[in-house]
Amino acid sequence: MILILADIIIGICLFVLFTSILINFAESKNKRIKKEKKSMVETGSMTIFFLFFYILIRKKIGEFPVAPDLREYFVVIGLIMIVSGCIINIFGRFNLGSNWANQVKIYHNHEFITNGVYGLVRHPLYASLMLMFYGACFVYPNYLAFLANTLIFIPFMHYRAKQEETLLSKTFKDYDSYKRGVGMFFPKIRFR
Repeated sequence: MILILADIIIGICLFVLFTSILINFAESKNKRIKKEKKSMVETGSMTIFFLFFYILIRKKIGEFPVAPDLREYFVVIGLIMIVSGCIINIFGRFNLGSNWANQVKIYHNHEFITNGVYGLVRHPLYASLMLMFYGACFVYPNYLAFLANTLIFIPFMHYRAKQEETLLSKTFKDYDSYKRGVGMFFPKIRFR
């Protein structure tokens, strides 16, 4: 029963996420581009990774058994991670607004966003997707999916984030200061 509920919750999260991505595409369609750098890491390549990840889980390639008394805990932890990731992603998209782009772009009226989830991490959209993928590895215990997220998806997101940061540093003089104070994918822990 809990896996059926998990499938429903995950389905809702994916629907909301893909709908918000379509809205981002619509909002950014006619924007004037000031600077652009093509990247192999974009929505299309991320979707291909998602399909690969989905196949691993649905075909149970790399699945590993979890003791029945621990199974529900795994599902609940995974769902918390997936729902949290979805919420972070949506808030990040609201904060980013029309600054979102499929490729690495700076628009003519581009704004430097540091509020909301961007005050906690510099790349909340990527961090949220990583969190959601790891959450799925708990709901559907799968070591190959875990390795794919760790060894493929995260390095690709790091590569893409670095490309964006290079362009943002050249465009916004305060970006390097922001970068020192805010973590890339995880909030910086400050000790006084």
